[in-house]
Amino acid sequence: MKSLTPSTLSPPFGRYAHGVELPPGARIVRTSGQLALAADGSVPAGALDQARLCFANIAVILAEAGMGPDAVVHLSAWVTDRAHMAHYMAARDEFLAWVPADRLPASTLVIVSGFTRPEFLVEVEAMAAQR
Repeated sequence: MKSLTPSTLSPPFGRYAHGVELPPGARIVRTSGQLALAADGSVPAGALDQARLCFANIAVILAEAGMGPDAVVHLSAWVTDRAHMAHYMAARDEFLAWVPADRLPASTLVIVSGFTRPEFLVEVEAMAAQR
């Protein structure tokens, strides 16, 4: 995978790339949107803890496929309020902390009016690829 961040564009707002090029023959994994639902059915109260749990759930799914955060090529995220953006971005940056700058994924963040249950503040899905 190769991150694409042309110098002729303004830099990304955080730890992500404007685009990603996948190598021929890459094996692709796509997660469903992960809400902050723990295995015991609990939901953390704040956006930061919810985003961290979303990424923890994604890490488990990727591990099942023999992949890690360095295989992520795109993240899509939704938050229910502009105030939750910084919390989501902090959790995303933690998740990608050890990923080299030339392997960062593309990323999309959207503000939505809500999810299936009112306590959910964040949802994240990932696409990963590996040779």
